[in-house]
Amino acid sequence: MDQALILMEKKAHKKEAGFARLVLSRWRMKLYMLSKLPLGLIAGLRVDRYDAGGASVSVPYRYITKNPFRSVYFAPLSMAADLSSGLLALEAVQQAEKPVSMLVMEMHAYYLKKAKSRITFRCNDRQALQKTVAATLNSNEGQTFVSTVEGFDIQGNSVAKFEITWTFKQK
Repeated sequence: MDQALILMEKKAHKKEAGFARLVLSRWRMKLYMLSKLPLGLIAGLRVDRYDAGGASVSVPYRYITKNPFRSVYFAPLSMAADLSSGLLALEAVQQAEKPVSMLVMEMHAYYLKKAKSRITFRCNDRQALQKTVAATLNSNEGQTFVSTVEGFDIQGNSVAKFEITWTFKQK
């Protein structure tokens, strides 16, 4: 029995390591975005941090992401916020013992300041998302989780805050 548990832990660790390798490799992530999230690639989204605490994704201020008011348009900001939370949710789903579907049910955005430089979105809900997916498997019922993501400019000022409601359901 102990060997089976050890084997399951090793498999989970390999899945986690494989996912982290994809996310942390710039060229692998660009290939992933080309196939699954092409607008993210065009907008220049970049994974800056992916660790036990959470994930950070940034979006640059450049011609393709700007609006007429000389700031970053809301759509690239939303994509970066969604990706920083979505990577953590996707990892939790991929590590699940049984297939689980995930979907953004709701998103609330609060724009606090003009985004005039590279904006980095931080999500630190990794453990909470993993617990929510585990609860989905244990209860056989759909679960929701509201993930909080905050965006900062290069000076460290808070520019935007997003609340993304994820829903998880066992397939």
